[in-house]
Amino acid sequence: MPADRLNDGLPLAILAKAPLPGRVKTRLIPALGAEAAARLHERLLRRTLEVALATTPAHRIVLWTGLEHDHPLFVELATRHGIARRPQPEGDLGERMLSALDAMATPGLLVGSDCPVLTPALLADCQAALALNDGVLLPAEDGGYALVGLNTPRRAFFADIAWGGERVLAQTLARAEALGWSIARPAEVWDIDRPEDLARWQAMMSP
Repeated sequence: MPADRLNDGLPLAILAKAPLPGRVKTRLIPALGAEAAARLHERLLRRTLEVALATTPAHRIVLWTGLEHDHPLFVELATRHGIARRPQPEGDLGERMLSALDAMATPGLLVGSDCPVLTPALLADCQAALALNDGVLLPAEDGGYALVGLNTPRRAFFADIAWGGERVLAQTLARAEALGWSIARPAEVWDIDRPEDLARWQAMMSP
């Protein structure tokens, strides 16, 4: 990897929805209520950005916004930290991820905003892994993944994936194999999507 790329950090995209009650963390609403679920979503996004800023210069981070591009939270985060904002395009999750990766001038990483076990060290491991492989993924316990990085984004990598299902990772790895790509998987992680995930996170945060 060129020295200037190491010094400047890999670009990083964060996919995030505006914390609109009833529109985010919907599977947690029966346990928390719509307002509290939205507050949790905001808290997780703030934490994700904090982790990102620990490893990536602010000018290399783009917040790809969903639901409401000019939501006050997005404006606040962009203004406070000097990060860029771009609205997520139309299309399924694969199209939105491809667009974010394609928009990078160099190879980079993309993360969601609801992985509580993402750390600066793990993000740095993913950055290093991308230098040695065609791509990198952080598999999630639910069968998806929380992070993806590619050296050469290709539509075929994201095509015909049953997004939201338990076979997302398996289908994605099959696409990588068909492309002849090596994919690093530095660790398995978990997201906060279901009530049992919330209980696990609360236990992790307890002193």
